[in-house]
Amino acid sequence: MGEPRGFLLYGREDAPKRTVAERTRDFGEVELHIPERRLELQAARCMDCGIPYCHTFGCPVRNLIPDWNEMVCRGHWRRALDLLHATNNLPEITGRVCPAPCEPACTLAINQPAVSIRQIELQIVERGWEKGWIKPRPAAVKSGKKVAVVGSGPSGLPAAQQLVRAGHDVVLYERADRIGGILRYGIPDFKLEKWVLDRRLGQMQAEGIVFETGVDVGEDLSVRYIDKNFDAVVIAAGARVPRDLDVPGRDLDGIHLAMQYLSQQNRVNAGETISTAERIDAKGKNVVVIGGGDTGADCVGTARRQGAKQIVQIELLPEPPAERTPGNPWPEWPQTLRTSSSHEEGCERRWSVLTKECVGEDGRLKKLRCAKLEWGAPDETGRASFKEIPGSEFALDADLVLLAMGFLRVEHASLKQDFELATDERGNLKVDANLMTSHPGVFAAGDAVLGASLVVRAIYLGRQAAAAVDAYLRNT
Repeated sequence: MGEPRGFLLYGREDAPKRTVAERTRDFGEVELHIPERRLELQAARCMDCGIPYCHTFGCPVRNLIPDWNEMVCRGHWRRALDLLHATNNLPEITGRVCPAPCEPACTLAINQPAVSIRQIELQIVERGWEKGWIKPRPAAVKSGKKVAVVGSGPSGLPAAQQLVRAGHDVVLYERADRIGGILRYGIPDFKLEKWVLDRRLGQMQAEGIVFETGVDVGEDLSVRYIDKNFDAVVIAAGARVPRDLDVPGRDLDGIHLAMQYLSQQNRVNAGETISTAERIDAKGKNVVVIGGGDTGADCVGTARRQGAKQIVQIELLPEPPAERTPGNPWPEWPQTLRTSSSHEEGCERRWSVLTKECVGEDGRLKKLRCAKLEWGAPDETGRASFKEIPGSEFALDADLVLLAMGFLRVEHASLKQDFELATDERGNLKVDANLMTSHPGVFAAGDAVLGASLVVRAIYLGRQAAAAVDAYLRNT
């Protein structure tokens, strides 16, 4: 334990942010770093509790949080980095975009502000890059086995890296034109600048991973080719089938899916030219974001930077409480109201709102017709029902509507059919305890198994799939 009474001596310090006026003029990252000495004091707040729920309950990737907190507190940063990399291939990513379920599960969070775990994680790995401690780790001995990884997002990248370090030849296929999946095209630059991703990809390439972009496995490459040329396959595609809006007027111009909008802006930031006809631009427009989650907040922040006239974010569900309710105790994830940096930049949020119709003129969107909802108490299954409040209809001016209502499952295309892969009732791939699908030698991880989930869960399953593939190849 770094400092036994640290949690009594020091208060929580969050990472500083660039001012709203400054950061909304560009797409650079919002958060800054805590100075080194003050961060060591933040690590000293870790209280060496008997059962570290941050690690065992809160963190999906099972980060060794108390261990690297102690190392930071003592100034042993390189040892902290080794402990961090022991469970996480992409800590510079999770340190920026993870919602940090470890923090509300921190023992201090019972009655005090939690340890600043995510920020400590981020600054450990950034110090590692700065000092040159992070280098390629190619395998000393090759196995002679070849693995195809399908999908280059937060599940596919760790799977590929773990497998190539185990000595296998790995080819990672990505349907898009650049590697990274949702990390590249789904997360705005103001949360994750893409040089951060490229830096880690350089390490992976130096370790021997072969990246193949613009390849749709099952379409451009047949299953017969995959079976003939690879000893195992890991399907790590992301859940990109969106939940759509089924109301009159959905086909009006000015209504777009959130991922189409966010990925386009990321392409513009990367220097790509988008034609005027294809460009989705919020400048000077009344913007309505439908969906109150993280993707919706990303749309809010992007629209603000594009110069939107007004931004309203609406959500079907009721407004969450400010504090935990008795039915939502520690260390569970708190079902409370959260305000992101995008909301701080200017946005009206409305809850319990039903979208009834998109109204337009000459094929172009002009308004949303909405109504307020009344929610009932949850039933024995925990699900609540709602009803429209009579006479509560209202209209919102809307030149641009962004649909951020979540994702359903992976786009299976012909890959599922040709491999004859079994799926569950939600369309996710069925896997056994070793993450093998119904087709021998074909494994799956991340959203392909879970449906849309967190980056950190995808990393964990990617690593688990790699371990299972390694064991399979060494026994065949």
